[in-house]
Amino acid sequence: MTEMAGYKATHFDWQAADGIATIRLTRPERKNPLTFDSYAELRDTFRALAYADDIHAVVIAPNGGNFSSGGDVHDIIGPLVAMDMKDLLTFTRMTGDLVKAMLHCGKPIISAVDGIAAGAGAIITMASDLRLATPEAKCAFLFNRVGLAGCDMGACAMLPRIIGQGRAAELLYTGRAMGAEEGLSWGYWNALHPAEALEAEAQKMAARIAAGPTFANMMTKTQLNQEWNMTLDQAIEAEAQAQAICMQGRDFERAYRAFVAKEKPVFEGD
Repeated sequence: MTEMAGYKATHFDWQAADGIATIRLTRPERKNPLTFDSYAELRDTFRALAYADDIHAVVIAPNGGNFSSGGDVHDIIGPLVAMDMKDLLTFTRMTGDLVKAMLHCGKPIISAVDGIAAGAGAIITMASDLRLATPEAKCAFLFNRVGLAGCDMGACAMLPRIIGQGRAAELLYTGRAMGAEEGLSWGYWNALHPAEALEAEAQKMAARIAAGPTFANMMTKTQLNQEWNMTLDQAIEAEAQAQAICMQGRDFERAYRAFVAKEKPVFEGD
């Protein structure tokens, strides 16, 4: 295992304290766009998080009133127009690898969205485990509006599972923005909070998760992702095995002893 609390990011802002990492995309004057470099560093960071024993939850926060406008028009879109098929496929596989890394990092991820979350920015919220937003938040899977298919970075697989096939199809065929209240009623957002309270609420949720049985949380995240491809019988068996593994952990015993003593359990992640 490794430690990542002291990690120094180059292409985004990274802060870590009390087992919670907070990520912010940068360049708020341009609504925090992604670049080739930030895509790659985010991918590598989430891959490394799978082996970090000092980070137990991740918050992806807004910056300057916006979450992310997606791929930068000048730094990404322009160069892509000039690429051949081989290089384009290398790029699209790399962006998909960011989503895979988020899914497999073993840490619950909370996106806290204010303002715009568009394109790849919307995908990052989709690939998170929990999503909070402000009433001003707008989430747009706008690939159709730039002449591309809606099937980007796993959207056609993941978005219908969150909000339903018909709703996902509408957003992906039109590229229109999903408003905050609409997203809340559809189950996309877990909750809406005023802008001044958003990050505090995200950190509170992350702290609650980080104070829980973190090895068991990793198991929960793993099963939430893996069971998409299982029959019900397979899922029940997989959960039986996962739970038996967790029952061997000391956190299970700690919870039992705390219950007997009428105390709050203090989990240590083993």
